[in-house]
Amino acid sequence: MAVEREIVIRNKEGLHFRPIMRFVDLASKFDCRIQVFCNEHEADGHSPMELLMLVGTQGSTVRLVTDGKDEQEAIVGLCRLFESGFGET
Repeated sequence: MAVEREIVIRNKEGLHFRPIMRFVDLASKFDCRIQVFCNEHEADGHSPMELLMLVGTQGSTVRLVTDGKDEQEAIVGLCRLFESGFGET
């Protein structure tokens, strides 16, 4: 059964290359499907190019959906990454 959460992009620059690569690095540690929805677009959470196409800006709401073996751990870890602003100010 899939797990789903919505979270707001906090970092000033939004989803640019650096936070996307942090997201993909973390996503690659989980054995589950990860989908990211933003601005009526969908991306595979393991694909940097697809994530760049989301054009997620500060204040945008992102919906994360994980489905698979460690879906719960994945959603918690990925949401923490968003909550931390990807370590940016």
